[in-house]
Amino acid sequence: MNKIHVKTGDTVVILSGKDKGKKGKVIAVSPKEQKLIVEGLNMVTKHVKPRRQGEAGGIVKAEAAMYACKVQAICPKCGKPTRIGHVINKDGSKVRVCKNANCGAEF
Repeated sequence: MNKIHVKTGDTVVILSGKDKGKKGKVIAVSPKEQKLIVEGLNMVTKHVKPRRQGEAGGIVKAEAAMYACKVQAICPKCGKPTRIGHVINKDGSKVRVCKNANCGAEF
């Protein structure tokens, strides 16, 4: 079973690498590979071949996948990078919560 601590749509901060300290939104998650793609970060250049008649090829910039351990979720309430905890509500639903002191907001 493969789990990742962040989900698509979460705002995250990069902990290491060339984009360290930058914030972005998660646009894709791959639990099997333990990787994710963050919007506008970890940009790489790709050489694209024209696929159809009249289509242009060339060099294109695109977001590359990065390991999930290199990012940390940002709490929507306190705005700080945080670890994510899980709490079971009285109605039996499981929610993600901020682990920062004096916050405890739901994601």
